[in-house]
Amino acid sequence: MTTTGADRDALGVRAGSWWWWGRRRSVVLDAGLALVSALECAVEGVGFAEKALLPVPVGVLFGLIVGSVLLVRRRWPIGVVLVSMAVAPAEMGFLMGIVGLYTLAASEVPRRITAVLASMSTVAVFVVTVVRMRQDVAQADAGQQDLDPSGWYVLVVSLFMTLGLNAPPVLFGLYIGARRRLMESLRERADSLEQELSLLADRAEQRAQWARQEERTRIAREMHDVVAHRVSLMVVHAAALQAVALKDPQKAVRNAALVGDMGRQALTELREMLGVLREEAVPVAPATVPLAAVGRAAAAAAEAAADDGPRLDALEALCEQSRLAGAVVELVVLGEARAYPPEVERTAYRVVQEALTNVHKHAAGAEVVVRLAHREAEVAMQVENGPCPSDAGGSDARLPSGGNGLVGMRERVSRIGGVFVSGATDAGGFRVSAVLPTGE
Repeated sequence: MTTTGADRDALGVRAGSWWWWGRRRSVVLDAGLALVSALECAVEGVGFAEKALLPVPVGVLFGLIVGSVLLVRRRWPIGVVLVSMAVAPAEMGFLMGIVGLYTLAASEVPRRITAVLASMSTVAVFVVTVVRMRQDVAQADAGQQDLDPSGWYVLVVSLFMTLGLNAPPVLFGLYIGARRRLMESLRERADSLEQELSLLADRAEQRAQWARQEERTRIAREMHDVVAHRVSLMVVHAAALQAVALKDPQKAVRNAALVGDMGRQALTELREMLGVLREEAVPVAPATVPLAAVGRAAAAAAEAAADDGPRLDALEALCEQSRLAGAVVELVVLGEARAYPPEVERTAYRVVQEALTNVHKHAAGAEVVVRLAHREAEVAMQVENGPCPSDAGGSDARLPSGGNGLVGMRERVSRIGGVFVSGATDAGGFRVSAVLPTGE
C-alpha cells in the first residue's frame, strides 16, 4: 500500500509498466485518494480565497492542484508532507496531511527524517489549531467575558486535537512499515533456506552417486581378486597339462584334477559374493530415500563381505596352490600370530593373493618369498620374487593382464589407512610390500 521507489526497485517492477506502482489496485487507490483530497482542498479553497481576497476560481484551482499531490505519495512521501505543512495556514489538506504522514512513516525513509518531518507537521497543525480556536472562542464569547481565549483551555484542546490528527497515522505507518520489513526479511530467509535445501539435495545426490560408484569399484575389485587368481592358476595348470599330457599321463591326470578343483573353488567364491550382493547390495537411491539409508546399506554390504572373506590363516593354503602350479613359494611368518579385524585380515590376504597372481602372469617359474610380520599395532606383508628363468615351463600360458592389480592393491591398503609400496628389485625381480594398521 505504501511501496516507495526503493521498494519498487527491490521488487523488480518493470519500468514503464505502472510507473512507480507495482500493481493496478495501487494506482486505483492512490488515484481515488488524490481525487478525494483534491475535492476537499477545492472546497476549502473557497474559504481561503475569501480570506486572501482572491477570486474564488483561483482558490478552487489552487485547492485542486494541492490535493492532487497525494497521487505521488508512494514515490515522494517527503514532498507530500512538506506540501501539507505549507498549506496548513490556509486550513486545507487535512486528508493529505494524514495520508502523507502515514506514507512517510511506512516508507523506507530514514527514521530521523521521519521524526523531524512529523514533529514539524505537528507543530504546524498545533499553531494553526490554536489560532483558529482563539478566533472561534473570541467570536463566540464576545461581550460575555466568560472564557479567556488566551487561557489554558485553548492550548489543551488544541494539543489534543493535534495529537489526535497526527499521532494515529504516524504510529500506524510505523507498524505497517515494520511489518512489511519483517515479511520481506522472512521471505528472504525462506528463499535463502530454499536455495540451501536445493544445494543440500544436490550434494546429497552427489554423495549418493559417489557411494554407488564406490560400491561398484569395491565389487569390481572383489571380482578381480577372486577370478583373476583362480583363473590364472587354472591357465598355468592347463598349460602344464598340455605340456606333459603325452610324456607323463599320471601327472596330466593330477593337473586336470587340480584344474577342476580350482574351477569349483572359483565358482563357490563367485556364488558367495553374488549371494552377498543380492542380499545386501545398495539399490539406486531415488530422491525420496535419505542418504543415511544408502550409507547404512553400503556399510552393511561391506561388513557382510568382510565377515565372509578369507583370513590370514588361509595363506598357507594359498601358497600351496601356487606350489601345485609349479611355483617355488616360501612362506615366512614373523612374530606371534593373533586375530585382527576382518577387514585387515581380508586386505592382507588379497594383497598376497594378487601378488602371487602377478608372479604367475609375469614371472612364471620364479622363486617367491612371502613374508608376514605380526607387530604391536600393525601387520606387514611382503611378496618378493626373483628374476624369471629363461627356461620357465608355463611361460607360454599367455595370461592376459588388465593392469589393475597394483592399483587395486594400493586402493585396498589406502582405504584402511595402510602404506603400500611396489617396485623392481636390484636382482631383477619384483617386490610388493604393505603395512596395515590393526586399530588396536
